Amino acid sequence: MLYTIENERFRVTVNDFGAELNSVFDKTTETEYLWQGDPAVWSGRSPILFPIVGRLKDDLLLYKGKRCTLPKHGFGRRSEWTPAEKQDTSVTFILQDSPETLEMYPFRFLVSVTFSLRGSALLVTHEVKNTGDEDLYFSIGAHPGFRCEMGDKLRFEHPETLYTQKIDLKESLRLPDRIPVLDNEDTITITPDIFNEDALILSGMRSKAITLERANGKNVHFTYGDAPFLGIWAKPGAPYVCLEPWYGVNDPANGSLSFDLKEGVNRLAPGECFSFFWQAGF
Repeated sequence: MLYTIENERFRVTVNDFGAELNSVFDKTTETEYLWQGDPAVWSGRSPILFPIVGRLKDDLLLYKGKRCTLPKHGFGRRSEWTPAEKQDTSVTFILQDSPETLEMYPFRFLVSVTFSLRGSALLVTHEVKNTGDEDLYFSIGAHPGFRCEMGDKLRFEHPETLYTQKIDLKESLRLPDRIPVLDNEDTITITPDIFNEDALILSGMRSKAITLERANGKNVHFTYGDAPFLGIWAKPGAPYVCLEPWYGVNDPANGSLSFDLKEGVNRLAPGECFSFFWQAGF
């Protein structure tokens, strides 16, 4: 079911399946900013990645003698979320553990995602709470895809020297190769072949935001804050780009299966909460 929030300028819809952003529509210019999904290219629009980002080696989660199978990007994007609060300009969805999730992921949790219109910006806030009586280990990330064209630019707030880790295209695991992306520069140009080797997986950014500068002037100023990883991805040559703040990352090809030792994993003691946000200004 789709839920709509609205102000004088924007109409935003969110699907309770996956709590996935469905549309960001500017009523004043009749402009749709979000990729609208195409099964022939990529059917997603803005999936939520939980409780892992990317893929575990062999899709296996091993923790305290438990051995679970957990699919790429986790189950959050393939789950029915419950609408918890709805106002004119904001809506919140929640997901909590169930017998089905405990088969894949042996932790108790409550996740909430709130979508809020703030003038000409959309703020999306994620919160994870440990509702169990043992430590909770998790990763979480966002994956919004914005419409663009070849030749559009991605410009960081500050000059950056960044590398991306190469991905095994068959297994979706990180390889040790580090490929230069920027050398004291601030701009990435979107080209037909920039994502031939899968996503750019960036870390160590000085900037807290990046702007999608479009030739048609329909820019998106995207704030990812303190996210330790920023994924940038699209199917090669497709007219969208995903800007993905990640609190977690794919396993390396030689990674450990012990989930609490996974690179980028987050830990919450019983009763503790974790939150992060992203914001898109138009």
